[in-house]
Amino acid sequence: MGDVAAAVARRVAVVREDVYETILREIPQLRDDKPVLALLASSVDSNVETCLQIMQHRIDLAAVQAPAAAVEYARRLAQRGTPLTALLRAYRVGHACFADWLLKELAEQAHDAEKMVAAYAEERENWLRNRSAARGARIRDLLSGERIDVSAAEVTLGYRLRQYHVGLVCWAGDAASTADEITRLERAVSRVAGRAGCHGDVVFLPRDESSAWAWLPLGIRDTFDSAAADTADMDADIHFAFGDAAKGTTGFRITHQQAIAAQAVALASGSPAPRAVTFSQVAPVAMMLTAKELLRPWVLSTLAGLATDDEHHARLRETLLVFLRSGGSYKTTAEQLVLHKNTVQYRVRKAEESLGRPVGDYRHDVELALQASHWLGSYVLRAAAPAAASQERVSSAGG
Repeated sequence: MGDVAAAVARRVAVVREDVYETILREIPQLRDDKPVLALLASSVDSNVETCLQIMQHRIDLAAVQAPAAAVEYARRLAQRGTPLTALLRAYRVGHACFADWLLKELAEQAHDAEKMVAAYAEERENWLRNRSAARGARIRDLLSGERIDVSAAEVTLGYRLRQYHVGLVCWAGDAASTADEITRLERAVSRVAGRAGCHGDVVFLPRDESSAWAWLPLGIRDTFDSAAADTADMDADIHFAFGDAAKGTTGFRITHQQAIAAQAVALASGSPAPRAVTFSQVAPVAMMLTAKELLRPWVLSTLAGLATDDEHHARLRETLLVFLRSGGSYKTTAEQLVLHKNTVQYRVRKAEESLGRPVGDYRHDVELALQASHWLGSYVLRAAAPAAASQERVSSAGG
């Protein structure tokens, strides 16, 4: 735009004359007002000059005022009773003529511009491809745990490794995919980083067409609030799994491994994943998942009848888990679940009946098994018998 305006400005006298003559030719009633023809010429001159200066120097339109000659010309027409439509048409005609000069100049420059744009696009694509490959190689080196040149890796990544970071996995759910899911995920990660007050660039690495890895810079902060993912404005089908804040190159690797483990928990149950899950929330379950063939039999054995996958036993499991986490307080459990204390006592008693023994006998095992069932659901539970499931629906319908 600046180049086009500069080229037109070099012929500004011819442009001004053409605009002036075009207005008089198209609007005869303005030709008849001889006393203000000189003022019309001044108005055209100042408007053309102002437009070219705005385009050449990128002047903020909020700072631009109408030229004095243009304002005075409008006042004179009003004093003579000239219709407002004549003034507005003069501006439309003048604008069209001025735009023609700009478009002709643009057409003359377009051929060379197309070559430059094509060369730029090709070179940038090559640069991005090479840069992405180099970044991917450096990240693989970091995740392997091998000794690396930290300074060289920081230059390649454009990211300071000698600080605290949070690793995350970001993925799109089952909603209809867009043409560029990776761009959508990258924007989502940037929003989370902004909400969390992260300073500096994020490391973002696409993994496939609908998932990516990322690292958020925390500087000297050793904590991270995952609530940023819940408060950020983004599509509902985008999910996050976070590691814990960790420092340096070792922390870069560990927080990433934790994020991967947290994602595995979020995906294992097969039910809709939460918007955000952190490793600290699911650490025991994530580690139990590394022995998948042992996990479900252990949960079924530990919870016995309480491991039945239906609504009734789900309520008992939820109540018992909160009860154990609260140190066995009926009052605290009632407050957290918004239930009457008697209801909590009843549910805990029924849960113990399903367990087949008092929960205090092996409370730590029971709590771990309950956490596993909470996050993994049917993945570790026993399907309800058809008759029992039917009875459960009848009981629920009856209140």
